[in-house]
Amino acid sequence: MKTVCKSILIALVLSWFGSSCTHEDDLYPTVEEAVGPTHITDSVYHGDAKMMAYNFVYPSQDPFGQPVMLSGTITISDSVKRHDQAQGLILYNHYTIYQADQCPSRGELTMQKLFAKGKLITISPDYYGFGRTEDAHQAYCISRANAQSSVDALIAAKRLLDSMGFSWDNYLFNTGYSQGAQTTIGVVRLVDEKYPDIDITYTFAGAGPYDIPETYHQFLSSSISGMPSTVISVLLSYNEFYQLNVPFDQMFIEPLLSNIDNWIFSKQYTREEIDAMIGSLNITDYIAPTLMDTSIAISQRLFAAMDDDNLCKGWSPSKDQKIFLFHNTQDITVPVATTSNLHHFLTNQGLNNVILDTADYGGSEFLPAHETGAFPFLIRSIELMCTTLGITPWIS
Repeated sequence: MKTVCKSILIALVLSWFGSSCTHEDDLYPTVEEAVGPTHITDSVYHGDAKMMAYNFVYPSQDPFGQPVMLSGTITISDSVKRHDQAQGLILYNHYTIYQADQCPSRGELTMQKLFAKGKLITISPDYYGFGRTEDAHQAYCISRANAQSSVDALIAAKRLLDSMGFSWDNYLFNTGYSQGAQTTIGVVRLVDEKYPDIDITYTFAGAGPYDIPETYHQFLSSSISGMPSTVISVLLSYNEFYQLNVPFDQMFIEPLLSNIDNWIFSKQYTREEIDAMIGSLNITDYIAPTLMDTSIAISQRLFAAMDDDNLCKGWSPSKDQKIFLFHNTQDITVPVATTSNLHHFLTNQGLNNVILDTADYGGSEFLPAHETGAFPFLIRSIELMCTTLGITPWIS
């Protein structure tokens, strides 16, 4: 068993760097009328994990608040029968991806295969910019947009599951790492603001950029980012979806400037490949001087946009939320200060059930600290899930 778990974890890290068979109460009647009803598009059986993946589309909103059909995946283990109950549901929010086929509905299901071992049904949104909307600019680290796509996927998937005859215990786990962790906390905020009937049992968030302004300030002060592509994508995304209209030549320098369409927007390359083409961890090698100077108006507009989506301020989380926060202190991709800031905010709001794990989990040239942190985060999250469910952890 340990060998199998280790191989799955290795596959997770490798995927970081980076046999099918086709088998509705109106939630948002006006949205469905505008863009179409929720439905399953196809199903794919994964024999290696003894798991069926049901790809589906559902009505949601784009980052501008307009109706759109998005896509996602429901994964169900063979051990979950229609006449039986699943242990519960997991809302899984994926980490940073760039290549079009890395989203859940295109078959990247490493984590879902692991969760299936615990007799849990997993619901995974693609987010805006992947799957059904892969021709659009991805809403990278726009937590409100990604949280909306995630909550809408959850609501739609529950309706589909019910219509298919599946049932589950009243447990809902909300989880993600890196960008997925930001979305995960965004889900908590959105549920508290708009969906009082959704009861999240436990939230697990690892190494997320919850405080984007703080993250960018840290990069400016150190001039280093462990994943250059993520810095670039944050800038592009906030420029696009906050309609800042900053010309690319005031944001980036060569050779990145001439290659943005190919490297980033084409969705042909993995994160590792993009970072290799950028060729430097020093942000001054690809970011224009105008964005390095916080006294310049362009930078100030950008920071204001980032602060508008800051998860470490401006909302009132429910006091009964149970949240596990994790961060490897050696991380130079997402500064640990973002997790510390979120923990400070949550506890100041009166939350008593927040566990904080920030420790030195190491890192190496082969496996940098951000990726290294995924291992202990995953193991600890599953242990807490299993404790909540009253079962033996299927990974340790």
